Formats: sequence, C-alpha cells, structure tokens
Amino acid sequence: MTDEPKRPGPLPSRRFLLRAGAAAAALPFGFGVSSGRAWGPGPSLPFDPGPLCSPAAAEAPAGPLKPIKLAWNATAICTAAAPRAKERGIFARHGLDVEFVNFGGSTEALLEAIATGKADAGIGMALRWLKPLEQGFDVKITAGLHGGCLRLLAAKSAGITEIAALKGKTIAISDHASPAKNFFGLLLAKAGIDPESGVEWRQYPADLLNLAVEKGEAQALADSDPRTWIWLKDHRFAEVATNLSGEYASRTCCVVAVRGSLIRNDRAAATALTRAVLEAGHRVHENPEDAARIFSGYGGKGSVEDLAAMLRSQHHGDRPVGSDLKAQLVLYGDELKQVNVLKRTTDTAKFAERVYADVLS
Repeated sequence: MTDEPKRPGPLPSRRFLLRAGAAAAALPFGFGVSSGRAWGPGPSLPFDPGPLCSPAAAEAPAGPLKPIKLAWNATAICTAAAPRAKERGIFARHGLDVEFVNFGGSTEALLEAIATGKADAGIGMALRWLKPLEQGFDVKITAGLHGGCLRLLAAKSAGITEIAALKGKTIAISDHASPAKNFFGLLLAKAGIDPESGVEWRQYPADLLNLAVEKGEAQALADSDPRTWIWLKDHRFAEVATNLSGEYASRTCCVVAVRGSLIRNDRAAATALTRAVLEAGHRVHENPEDAARIFSGYGGKGSVEDLAAMLRSQHHGDRPVGSDLKAQLVLYGDELKQVNVLKRTTDTAKFAERVYADVLS
C-alpha cells in the first residue's frame, strides 16, 4: 500500500487514516528542511516522505493525536495541500488530528480568530495577510506553500496584451483589499502607471467579475483561481499577467501561519503542522490529479481535470522557508510600501523578522 493512488478510486476512510497515522506519529520529524527552500521542484529530494503504511510506521507505538484547528478557504484550489494532508493521513502521520475551520470572512477576522485561539493556524495569501500582520496580530508565518494562482484577464475585444495597456482602463475586483488588487497594483507601478489614479478599480461580487467585463463595464478583471482559470477557458478572455510573471516566477503566493502562543507553548505541534502541510504540498506537486480529486470532494468548483490543470499551472514544488522566505517577505513589504498598502515608515527587514517564525530548524 502506498501513499499515492495508482488510479482514481474511493478515498480511504478517515478512521483508517487516523489509525495508521497514529501508529506513525512517533517517527522523527527530521525532514532535512534547510533555511532556504523546503525541497523545491525537481526529482531530487533530501528526504523520502515514504508510504503511509511503511514497516517502520507499522512497528511504531500508537499515541494520541494532538487536536489542531486549521483555518482555510474551501473554495480556494491553491490550498489543496490541506485536504490532501487530511484525507491521505499526512496530518495523522505527524501526530495531528486536524479540524478544518472554513473561513470566508475578512482577513482581519481570520487572523484575530487565530491570534485568540479560535483556530491554531491558517493557510492564506501573503498579499492579503501582510497588512493586517503589520498591525500586530500574534500570528507568525512559518512557511511558504506555493507560487501562483492570481490572474489578470482582459476581454480579447479590448486588445489589452500587456500591463502598460491598462492605463486609463477599468479593472473589476472582488474587494479593494484583495491580493489580486495588491499584486497587480505592484505590476502597474512597475510599468509606470499610478495604481490608484492611472486605472479605475471597480468592485463587484466575485462570481460576477466576468460579467462586468462581458457587459463592457470593465475592460479587465483581477482575481484568483479557480474562477480565473475557468473564465480563461472562455475564448472571450485573454491572460495579461499572473503572479508568476517575470521576476515573480519564484515568489511564494500562499503561506502557512501559526498562532504565536502555540509556537511559544507547544512548538512541537507548530513544527508538526508546518512539516505536514509542506509534505502535503510536495504531494500536490507530485500528483496534482489526486489532490484535485480530494479537493473536489470539499466542494471545489470545476472538474477534476480542470482542478488538476490549475494545480499544475501553480508552483506547488516551490515552498520557501527560513532566510529565503524572509527575503521574499522583505521584497513584498518594500513593494507594498510603494503602493501605500504598508506604512512608508515600516522597516521591512524588522517586519519580516517579526512576522516570521522558524519552527523547522
């Protein structure tokens, strides 16, 4: 029996996975994660995650699983590592009994929920979390999870093929603090366009952004997968840029964050959770079809084939930690200061040190 299924089929029962995972909970956590990238893309890995039911795991004594509440967004395909870890027993193998908290509210409310113990950790977009973290929430980023998942699409009829062509145009967004607005605002600034006065950002319900463009109320839209991927299949849209464009090809998009008090009081649990999510991210990179099949069972929009294609288009083999992740947080901080998202007075090097916690070394 192996961790990866050979062909589509029913998922193992959660009870079975928890039993198998409890047997493996006593295994060491020494996965060889350095202060740079956790594993990274490519065939060579510094450790073999191994099958769920390895001989060593079978011989390990059973132990109680640590209850953990993990906040996530069940409609965001880029967080597919979370259900992958749960349904394939990775959380359990790290000694964790993870309960999902599906959070669709504001980022501030999500971070407050983590900081106050209503959740122990969360997965979300760096560009949505950095501003609230600047305000002092007791939540620490412990790892990057993947790159990609934001897209800027334009109506083909508008003839927009590059960022510079957006000057004077209207861009449909889901909210004015969205990661899509923050990121593509950075690209506009780099193209010499004032992201506030050089374009008009117009807010619509997330599921109606495409209709705003089709009706001519906006010439482009900025949002995240799975919506943007599905809309891109409509031949009326063209992809202008993504958050893997140019210099951002190796920049993380989503991050793992843990309650500060959990890190201080139960570092082993914070370490186990971070390692489990990183391992699941590797599995998503290795077998996106399996991850897509699992995610679809949680209500993910789109066919399994489309969801797998979305995952392949993202960089799930690229999961920065340590000094590499801190350097990326500094870059994001400097850029967000330029577009007036972070305070101009924020020392981004100190900010990155404050919001990042190394639980892996």
